[in-house]
Parts: sequence; C-alpha cells; structure tokens
Amino acid sequence: MNEILKHPILDQPICDRTAWTSAELEADRAWRYTMTSVECDEVFSATMALRAKGMRAEDITREQFDLPTLQPTLAELAQEIEHGRGVAVVRGLPVDAYDDTALCLAYWGIVLHFGTPMSQNSKGQRMAEVSDRGNDLSLTNTRGYSTSARLGPHTDMCEMTSLLCVQTALEGGESQVASAMTVFNRLLDEHPEHLEVLFRGFYHDLRGEGPTASIDEVTHHRVPVYSYHEGRLSFSFNPKTSKNGALKRGDAFLPEEQAALDCVSDLAAQPELSHSMWLERGDIQIVNNHSVLHSRNEYKDALDQGRRRKLYRIWMQSNLSRALTPEFADRYNTGPRGGVAVGDGARYEF
Repeated sequence: MNEILKHPILDQPICDRTAWTSAELEADRAWRYTMTSVECDEVFSATMALRAKGMRAEDITREQFDLPTLQPTLAELAQEIEHGRGVAVVRGLPVDAYDDTALCLAYWGIVLHFGTPMSQNSKGQRMAEVSDRGNDLSLTNTRGYSTSARLGPHTDMCEMTSLLCVQTALEGGESQVASAMTVFNRLLDEHPEHLEVLFRGFYHDLRGEGPTASIDEVTHHRVPVYSYHEGRLSFSFNPKTSKNGALKRGDAFLPEEQAALDCVSDLAAQPELSHSMWLERGDIQIVNNHSVLHSRNEYKDALDQGRRRKLYRIWMQSNLSRALTPEFADRYNTGPRGGVAVGDGARYEF
C-alpha cells in the first residue's frame, strides 16, 4: 500500500470528555434526561397544534415545533453530543398517548432541536422503521437495521443517528455504545501499527445506494476511519462496507487492513469500554457518529405482530457541525455531508 496520506496522523491522546470508559459514562448524568410531565404536555400540545393544521412530520421546522420549557435542556444535550460524551438519551415520551402519525410528528419535532434529518436509504426516507424484515445480514447488500441479527460496533454514514423506541423485543436487543476517542487512545498506546491504515481509510461499498444506483458502486475515494482536521479528531467505521468496497473494486483486502479493523472492533467491544443500555418505550437515543460507536445484541420477537420490536430512526446533519475534510465528509458520492441517493439499485427489503 503505497498511497500517500493526505492528512496527518494525530500522535497525541484525546484528553477531553469525548474520551470515556463505560464506568465513567455510567457515573455521568449529564447525557441522560427524563422529561417532566409539564414537558411531555408541551410536546403533546405542539404536536397536536401542527397536526390540526394538517402538517406531516417532514413538513415542519424547528421554529414551528416550539418547546420553550424543554428547549434549553435539549440545547445542553446537543452540546453534550457534539463536545462531550457524544451520546444522549431523552426518556419519558408517552408513546401510548399518540397514534402512529402523531408519534412520528412528536419525535421529528424533538430531534429537529439536534439536527436536520437526511436521506438514509434509497427510498429517500428521512425517518425509517427499524424492525426485522427477515433479511440476512450475511448477504453483501443487506442493511443491518432491517434484521434481528447482532450488529457489531460501527457508525452510520452520517453525523448523528437518533432512535425512538416504540416497542421492545421479546428477548434481547440491548444497545451498546463506546467512545471512538478512547479506542484511539488505546490504539495510540498499544497498537500504533494500525494508525496509518485507519487514517488512510477504505473505499466503501454503497450497496446500490449511490447516485448511479449500481449495486457495484463504491465511494470515489478512500474514507478515513480517523480524520484529524482543524484541531478535532473524527471517526467513521463500518467493517462490512470497507471490506466489500475492496472486493467490488477488484482489490485485494490486505492482512494489515483486516487486522486494523479487527483491532478497532475488539477494543470497542471490551467490557471496560462498551457501555450497555436498554432502550425502553418512549426513549430517544442520539449518538454522534464522529465520536461514538454503537452496536446491538441479537433479538427475538414476539409472535404477536403488535408486540414486535419497533423503533424509528432518523439520520441527521448536526446543528453544531464540525469542520471535516472533503473525503471524510462525502461518504455516499452525494457531496459533503450528503445522504443516501434515491434510486432502485438497493437489493434488500425495506
């Protein structure tokens, strides 16, 4: 591998709040918040006022979803996501008080206070249902959110990911998060041999979700796993699309590349670094994909269709976006911070 690195490799550890262990995250209350009854009523009133006007979730703006009591807390959590722990959980949305249309509107209105929703699949959906559609994760083009399989540590190809838990699984489905900054510190200290590969990055398989709608399209350039720019370290990690990108290009996937990805996965899964949490009904989780890896245990659904695990997911551009290098910011061949292209090339069930 003789390609010249475009940007420098950071050689100093991250020593701020973005680097944490599981125990440190558990002891910190700043990233978790349970809404009061007054705040829940405020969300309900804002939702019903907009619904009475016939507005859909995707039609509304942050200014229209006014939350004068809750908004200061959401602003603090937004700072925590971008400059602090990189994860937040807002609890207590009374999902049973809403029908499905109103629930989507309420969820959308809340997350607008963190970022701008963007396309996350080839249908152009900005809000998608996370549930098991019987897809096989072992197949090259399958998206993990449409399966019940265990999902290893990874990031989504966007700045922030949000989930609203509508219904829990019969068994399993526990969520995990880990600090990519702490993983970097461990790499720097214990496995510096992997840093060049990780800062160089990988061509990613777009799974038919790029602008050409070709199932064999990959990113135009390598997307770094770690990218250091204007004083901040950012992260993007998907082992499956990294490896499949090389295969679809006809490139050999080198042993040192596999070793680097495996090392990141192994470090992020260590009990000391990986923090587990159950998302209960009405919980909204938001993660910063530039600083946090997330994963999920395998789950088993109930036979009753109404009791099957169901979450809503929104990909977002952060309201507090950091500066990014062009090759790190463009991960779908749709331009800097662009989402999934709309087309018919993807081969999986929605």
